[in-house]
Amino acid sequence: MDLLGTLRGILAPGDLITGEACEPYLTDHRRLYRGRALAVALPRSVEEVSRVVVACNTARVGVVPHGGNTSYCGGATPDESGAQLVLALARLNRIRSVDPENYSLIAEAGCVLARVQEAAETAGRHFPLSLGSQGSCQIGGNLSTNAGGVHVLRYGMMRDLVLGLEVVLADGRVLPGLTALRKDNTGYDIRGLFLGAEGTLGVITAASLKLFPQLKSAATAFVAVPSPAAAVTLLARLREASGDLVSSFELIPRIAVELTTRHIPGVSDPLEAAHPWYVLCELGSARAAEPLEALLTEALGAALEAGLIEDAVVARSERERAALWKIRETIPESQRHEGPGLKHDISVPVSALPQFVARGAEWVAAHVPGARLIAYGHVGDGNLHFNLQARPAEGAALLARGEEVRRALHDLAAALGGSFSAEHGIGRLKVAELERYAPATELALMHAVKRALDPNGIMNPGKVLRSG
Repeated sequence: MDLLGTLRGILAPGDLITGEACEPYLTDHRRLYRGRALAVALPRSVEEVSRVVVACNTARVGVVPHGGNTSYCGGATPDESGAQLVLALARLNRIRSVDPENYSLIAEAGCVLARVQEAAETAGRHFPLSLGSQGSCQIGGNLSTNAGGVHVLRYGMMRDLVLGLEVVLADGRVLPGLTALRKDNTGYDIRGLFLGAEGTLGVITAASLKLFPQLKSAATAFVAVPSPAAAVTLLARLREASGDLVSSFELIPRIAVELTTRHIPGVSDPLEAAHPWYVLCELGSARAAEPLEALLTEALGAALEAGLIEDAVVARSERERAALWKIRETIPESQRHEGPGLKHDISVPVSALPQFVARGAEWVAAHVPGARLIAYGHVGDGNLHFNLQARPAEGAALLARGEEVRRALHDLAAALGGSFSAEHGIGRLKVAELERYAPATELALMHAVKRALDPNGIMNPGKVLRSG
């Protein structure tokens, strides 16, 4: 079978690229993997996706779905064989419909997240998924990795924001599941199989997404706390005091503030004195007259008297709010400027987070004394990015110990009832970790589902589950 010839007959001129033009699709976001590809297909409709997948299934050629290429785990990168087809969804980028009264919209997989947010805002609604990469990541990738972000505390993960999916299966059939219903109790939750599956069971081509009332008021504060335990207690107090209007609650260590002020133009320390830990917290409401700033200020004052916080600044304008968020959003970029490091995406129950930080920091100090620990992230849902940063001259030595460090921290997370992958998925990077930590019965069921939906093993081979 002349697969490339068949694909050229399916796609418009210029929508199948080969050779050097494939380069942007062959290296992952973190540059952990560099693959090769037979070609890159850029279909413009679900019908074209279906026909491309049929051709690849007939030829037994692997299909690697590709979105905004912001994966931290190599989930959208082909292997080194040069025999796989990259299926880039960027040209499936229409907002098909918006239904403000039903609080829903339908977006194609190639829509950039920021565009979906804008479409919701234009309709007087709010789509709450918020990521640092929202200007480039695509909805299909957000769905396939079950993206999290800074508003999980209030709105849940990506799987919680989905009403229905349109999916092209491995044999080319189209699952037409773009329902806008919130209650539909008819059989198995087939939709849920594809959320977080990273393209290993089918290609998501469109989704029906939940919208929410547009936020009309907000209050944001940057708070110095003595410890992660104090941060957890403060979170509980703020949720109670606000009637659960806390939308974000981010833990930031002192070293992260130092790195962002050192490497990111326009970032400054919001507080006069240095403190070991900080929290960036935000309240939000759909009521314009909600006195959130007064409520937040009062709650922080009570926390100060109780010894839970050491200092705080409340944003008085959108400019000040943006400046506070810039600290949090540029932590990953500042780490890249500083040099190589080891990244971990763990989650534990919120109540166990202080124990994880204490025991993890103790292990790092004892076993990797030259590394600097940067533990930051989403306290509200127990998700920390527990990263080790090398000094410039010690990068190679730290990276060489990656397996040892990973094992210690992931074992600690598991011992505390947590996960080694909170929001970044499995991809290619964490296949062995899934095999180590997933219960045997659960892993067997995953393989059974894979065999049932993709018997020829063409869908994103080697991601999530080991090929063969």
